[in-house]
Amino acid sequence: MCHQTFDSADAAQIFAEAGEQPKVHSSGALCCGTFGELLQGQLPVGSVPHDPHFLITMPIALFARAYFMPIAGTRSVTVYPSHKVKAKRLAENLVIALGVSGGTLLLQSELPEGKGLASSSADLVAAARSIACCFKRRVRTSLIEKLMAEIEPSDGVMYPGVVAYQQRTCSLLSFLGQMPPLAIVGIDEGGTVETVDYDQRRGEISASHRAEYQHLLDHARTAIPQGDTATIGRIATASARLHQERAPKEQLNAMLKASQDTGALGVIVAHSGTMIGILLDRMAADFPRKLRSVLTHVSPFDTSPKIYLTMTGCR
Repeated sequence: MCHQTFDSADAAQIFAEAGEQPKVHSSGALCCGTFGELLQGQLPVGSVPHDPHFLITMPIALFARAYFMPIAGTRSVTVYPSHKVKAKRLAENLVIALGVSGGTLLLQSELPEGKGLASSSADLVAAARSIACCFKRRVRTSLIEKLMAEIEPSDGVMYPGVVAYQQRTCSLLSFLGQMPPLAIVGIDEGGTVETVDYDQRRGEISASHRAEYQHLLDHARTAIPQGDTATIGRIATASARLHQERAPKEQLNAMLKASQDTGALGVIVAHSGTMIGILLDRMAADFPRKLRSVLTHVSPFDTSPKIYLTMTGCR
């Protein structure tokens, strides 16, 4: 698999090759998902450029994979599965921007759709990486973000590690480091959430809550580089509680109690999805015992919880 990343090189200079035909290379690429968000909300007015909506990613070791096969003489892209229309749109816009052939894009994903695990964002990034890999192009991150912003609000999964990200404008706020090794015992409340519809329904946040989100972001900027799992758990729990009034989770209180009763780090939610999870430190000496205890506590309201692992370096 080609773990294609995008650097800050000037795409215009890279792609203007005086009519030279692109060379075709292996086109497999992938991108990880994220279990909801460590933190998501709005910052105080004027505190950041552009839109105050932001999130902090929680990269997990589940992936979308893309394979691109060019077809000379076309700029259109046929995508399989055919319902991946967002990936089709990005792929066609990218091949036009690069001046290369269209073709066939195959997508595979371990990320369920509509659950808040960044399945769409991972599809888009993997697709872009696959096309870049196929033609051995180095693609500027800002170009991919521009194309993604035209489609929907997106997670910052194109960056390695954990980032604070403006999902509406697809802009990086800051790189926060690598998430320490955590496990998430996750349950699904059912149904699906469509990102664009959810984003359009969201109301504004009070000034006091915006100040609280700023406070939590400041703590995250310290806790993540230091691997402070206790603070990371508190940040996730606070964000879950703050978001409850906008997109309530039926089992949030039960999960909060299970977390407290088992001595877990806290609770994390997919703010625009259907997932709730309990965070555990995989490096703690009592991790196996706590994991068994959490699974026992959540079994009355979900008989098939899943365990997700955070990863270092979201590629």
